[in-house]
Amino acid sequence: MQISMSTDQKRRTKDVMKFGVALIVTLAASQAMAGTGGDSFDSIWVTLTDWMQGTLGRVVAGSMVLVGIVSGIVRQSIMSFATGVGGGVGLYNTPTIIESIMTATLPAAHSLATTAVPLANQI
Repeated sequence: MQISMSTDQKRRTKDVMKFGVALIVTLAASQAMAGTGGDSFDSIWVTLTDWMQGTLGRVVAGSMVLVGIVSGIVRQSIMSFATGVGGGVGLYNTPTIIESIMTATLPAAHSLATTAVPLANQI
């Protein structure tokens, strides 16, 4: 006696198998070591941060705003000015944003989880 499966059953079986493999791979991971080391690039990062948030960064941000004003006058649109201001603000705040992203810690995730779980239980 031969058992045949429909197309839906075959697809579901494949999906269950994929989920099982993904679950096993996730549970088998022992540790993550991303972001460790690399002290040789610290001086480069400090230099770039000083450039972006120092006098050079102010000059470049001012230039962006100035080019935005001129472009806005030529195009008869304030959006060019807004783009210049946005570029200048983004340039100045880029090091802070990158530091915030790269130095995220587990205690922050723990505080988020302790806040989110009671909220999720009320739904």
